[in-house]
Amino acid sequence: MASRIEDYALLGDCETAALVAKDGSIDWLCWPRFDSDACFAALLGTPDNGRWQIAPVEASARTSRRYRGDTLILETRFETDEGSVLLIDFMPLRGQNSDVVRIVAGERGAVRMRTELVIRYGYGQAVPWVSRLADGTLQAVSGPDMIVLHAPVRLRGEGLRSVAEFTVAAGERVPFVLAYGPSHLPPPAAIDAEAALERTERFWARWSAKSEVAGEWTEAVRRSLVTLKALTYAPTGGIVAAPTTSLPEQLGGMRNWDYRFCWLRDATLTLLALMNAGHFGEAKAWRDWLVRAAAGSPSQMQILYGIGGERRMTEWEVEWLPGYEGSKPVRIGNAAHGQLQIDVYGEVMDALHHGRRGGLAPSDSAWALQRALLDHLECVWREPDEGIWEVRGGRRHFTYSKVMAWVAFDRAIKGIVEFGLDGPLDHWRELRDQVHEDVCRHGFDSGLGSFVQSYGSKQLDASLLLLPIVGFLPASDVRIRGTVEAIERSLLVDGLVLRYHTAEAADGLPAGEGAFLACSFWLADVYVLMGRVEDARRLFQHLISLRNDVGLLAEEYDPAIRRQVGNFPQAFSHISLLNTAQNLSRTKKPAEQRSDGAAAAAPRPKKTPGAAT
Repeated sequence: MASRIEDYALLGDCETAALVAKDGSIDWLCWPRFDSDACFAALLGTPDNGRWQIAPVEASARTSRRYRGDTLILETRFETDEGSVLLIDFMPLRGQNSDVVRIVAGERGAVRMRTELVIRYGYGQAVPWVSRLADGTLQAVSGPDMIVLHAPVRLRGEGLRSVAEFTVAAGERVPFVLAYGPSHLPPPAAIDAEAALERTERFWARWSAKSEVAGEWTEAVRRSLVTLKALTYAPTGGIVAAPTTSLPEQLGGMRNWDYRFCWLRDATLTLLALMNAGHFGEAKAWRDWLVRAAAGSPSQMQILYGIGGERRMTEWEVEWLPGYEGSKPVRIGNAAHGQLQIDVYGEVMDALHHGRRGGLAPSDSAWALQRALLDHLECVWREPDEGIWEVRGGRRHFTYSKVMAWVAFDRAIKGIVEFGLDGPLDHWRELRDQVHEDVCRHGFDSGLGSFVQSYGSKQLDASLLLLPIVGFLPASDVRIRGTVEAIERSLLVDGLVLRYHTAEAADGLPAGEGAFLACSFWLADVYVLMGRVEDARRLFQHLISLRNDVGLLAEEYDPAIRRQVGNFPQAFSHISLLNTAQNLSRTKKPAEQRSDGAAAAAPRPKKTPGAAT
């Protein structure tokens, strides 16, 4: 059985990632990219689906672990009656091949160790042909894929596994290097594990040193930034939502999605988090990925793309995997790429606007793309869509989608006013006013005193917390205050915010999930805008206390069972953590940056029956 979701640590080389359990088992790894077929998939089923464990033979060994400073080098210490060893795990940045390096360092006494390697390709489906090369290297081949293990200990076959026992005494270091390569090429040559360790530590230490401090939140901020960097696909600048697929939002349930892709919705918060932390190179790479991915016919713009900008992510189910703790189906690909989600037009416009404000080098094609997107948005903003939560129960007029249409026109107007860009200023102002009035007329329920999830609905939705953050209305507006109060009454569970009540929602799926962590950070951000700083600090403290022992967050947290749930680690959770920390610690606050002047630019809507003023 796989470990708890929150019991994993992350390794990565900025092209793919691995998850390591507390017992020294790597239970998830897709090679050579985030979205490749998994060769270690024990996380989604049984150990026979692929894993690599290095641990003491003594089953009662005591463990502790940490990341080495502000790096992605994981150190797991095993204490036994015989002595202690340190397992050092990392993935060097790419050379000729992708590698996972594990160094077992003896610290005290002499500890008997065991390594067990189970390689399976295609999400546990294919057992490779394993052979030993002339130099003793282990080679595992299946179709186009090849993995080789360079190790100073001799492994033997045992029940379709490769195993070995060895003893490590104080002062000794035993290196293991697992490398991936295409099977039609020569096997990857061995790398110097100790030299790779030095290079990897130097890279991460230098990168982290560029991060601006965030006062008392600096440790959490730097760990989140390292995590975000690790989820970046370096060749293109795209950032995956998570390195995993099908980790459930409800244990045993079917809300299991593939998140190894890049969502346009994450664009603005990602840019602000990176720029405010001083990482302009990564921010520019993400902005450039965004422009390339969204390029083309505006009517064909998707909500998510592959890490290289790929458009097709056909969803299918892996029938032979039992799923994490029996959570089925296991899905590969994501059918949401074909949905209409009008809010992404606003997200793209907002991100490119803040890129200009932040001083990123101009993109020659960005404004032309933005104008084309606005021409299309003018035609479709009144249409129903699947909304921010990618519902599978039919299209509706989601309030947040309409608000982000307002954001799109608002940011275009600011592009003309602030940067001298060319465009039909008066026409866009008229469209912006139309959208604003439409939302206030149809998206606000006077009986509830709150904005609602969709037009005509009584359902609340945490995305409504973003209305003051994007500048649709100021946080002081009575309608915003009423919305926040309604969400506090209805969607807060043990201090955390649900996206919406799944039992009441027609989203096409069974009810039940944890609290979406990003939504809880949004509430803290709104508290800051409302001047409720102490409430924001208390909520933020609660949220960062939910991180695991090495500072990582999943997509959701289930207060009933006190477990992290959903894909892990989740970029959006860490991006939201970064922005909230900056809201609490900086004079230049992301929430104020994003909402700055926006609400003031929109006319107060005409009073309509049932609308608060």
